[in-house]
Amino acid sequence: MYKGKRILAIIPARGGSKGLPGKNIRPLAGKPLIGWTLESARKSKYLDEIFVSTDSQEIADVAETFGIKVPELRPAELASDTATSASVVLYTINYFRKQGKSFDYFILLEPTSPMRKDDDIDNVIALACEHPEKAGVVSLGEVHMEHPSVVKKINKDGIIQTFSDNNHYTQRQQLSKAFFPYGVAYLVKTDYFEKNQLFYGDESLPYLIERWQCYEVDDIYDMIAIEGIIKYHQAL
Repeated sequence: MYKGKRILAIIPARGGSKGLPGKNIRPLAGKPLIGWTLESARKSKYLDEIFVSTDSQEIADVAETFGIKVPELRPAELASDTATSASVVLYTINYFRKQGKSFDYFILLEPTSPMRKDDDIDNVIALACEHPEKAGVVSLGEVHMEHPSVVKKINKDGIIQTFSDNNHYTQRQQLSKAFFPYGVAYLVKTDYFEKNQLFYGDESLPYLIERWQCYEVDDIYDMIAIEGIIKYHQAL
């Protein structure tokens, strides 16, 4: 709890993954991928409840080794490739509501974004609670080489075209800054989400993360890059 506001952490971890099978429990620098997020959540001073939403008993067993009990597995309809994060969140909110528990905010912590600083979660919570008129806070990382003004597309005739209309620049350093929402933290007012089913929008605040945190695990190359960064920071 922070400033009288109750906070629910939701950690979504589906068992299936086409890009990298079993990625949520795949070893990463000495612990399962999901373990990095579980440890970050447990370090928070402000979270009232931590809920791992998974359809996999194996993931549930791993969560329990990190001190997080999984009371139920996710229903099959929320474990398909087409199931959305929004539907998982709504199900989780209603799951707790049936138990007589309500939360002012929830924070979605994606295991595929494992590189959090120890105070990131609580800093996001504090930022949101200090601006109660806003819908929430989302972690953003600055886009570097893949800036939208530089990105290209290939048309139906096989010709390279600019992806963005805003392509008038001479040096990358002269471009306006662009940002990508990474899964370090999506914190949203519960009532706002139930009404709009949006994790962020015009009423959300940014929480800027550092360059080394701007990675998400989708395939083995991401795992290799992230493990290298983690080991580099551990050696500092």
